[in-house]
Amino acid sequence: MKTKTKSPRPRMSVEKMAAYVPGEQPKPSELGRLIKLNTNECPYPPSPRVVAAVRRAAPGMRLYPDPTQKRLREAAGKVYGFSPDRVLGGNGSDELIALIARAYVPEGGAILTMKPTYLVYRTVAEGLGCRLVEVPFTKDWRLPAGLWKQRTNVFYLANPNSPTGTLVPTAEVRRFAERFRGLVVVDEAYGDFAGANCLALARELPNVVVMRTMSKSYALAGLRLGLLFGPAEVISSLEKLKDSYNLSVLQLAAAEAAVLDRAYLKRNVGRIKRSRARLIGGLARRGFRVLPSESNFVLFHLGPKLAAKLGEGPGAVKALRAEGVLVRHYRGEGLADTLRVTVGTDSEIDRFLVALDAVKTE
Repeated sequence: MKTKTKSPRPRMSVEKMAAYVPGEQPKPSELGRLIKLNTNECPYPPSPRVVAAVRRAAPGMRLYPDPTQKRLREAAGKVYGFSPDRVLGGNGSDELIALIARAYVPEGGAILTMKPTYLVYRTVAEGLGCRLVEVPFTKDWRLPAGLWKQRTNVFYLANPNSPTGTLVPTAEVRRFAERFRGLVVVDEAYGDFAGANCLALARELPNVVVMRTMSKSYALAGLRLGLLFGPAEVISSLEKLKDSYNLSVLQLAAAEAAVLDRAYLKRNVGRIKRSRARLIGGLARRGFRVLPSESNFVLFHLGPKLAAKLGEGPGAVKALRAEGVLVRHYRGEGLADTLRVTVGTDSEIDRFLVALDAVKTE
């Protein structure tokens, strides 16, 4: 009699963890009808130089890519002020977040982060089965006093923060890092839209790394590209853990071309900042409370009356979708009545405001 083989069970931490739920990705047939302002993509196309570089690289797809990422690391290092041995490319920032945790959080260790913040930090902690320490921001979205005393191995700080768009000043991050005994990971996915950054800390301090993504300001969300800057010793440790060929031939070509086209990047970032001010102004004129944003999105409160009418954030998302606009809601303390809106083109912002007016008056 044959014994029936049972399906293998995942490790306990993975079995019990809640999966990260990304923003809705509409079907291609819906894109003409829906305005996508829910996942913080760039509303403009990537640099023409990037498109040309991908075309030139396409015939090389039959061969493995460069496992050392030599050209990309040299280009990114030149632009951001780091030697190539202090730069590493990742398959999106999420790969780099996970690599850091695998390298620097031992068995029985702990990850420190803020709340509310990027939910992938929790996903990584739960996947590793390590302890996650979440500490609330202060009322003005700063780091609380004594945070550095937490006995944890890695601190993930989204700065500007998601989903709020708020920014912790560089001097404050420095004071924390100089006291904290673990590795400080400053996730600057939205750094190009902010008035300050922590790149200098990654050059000067032995326990600070800074991540950048190419999904937002560089308009390369579909290619999944991230960059990490920091001490050579940290980069070397992560190289040992990464997949040998973690970036494809096309990713490497696109990333190199993108970082070198600084004029195109600055032009698009400028346009998005101007549109951000326009969006904030439109919301403020309608009486909504808007958080100060240093990112390419805006978080605002619906207010108790409208939130109750629509069914808090989730209900508002559904109502706006019915009007043809996709936005995002995050669950969490103090966020029940909030919506996060990506800064689109001016015409997309206009359509969003018209849709918001419609759901207010229904």
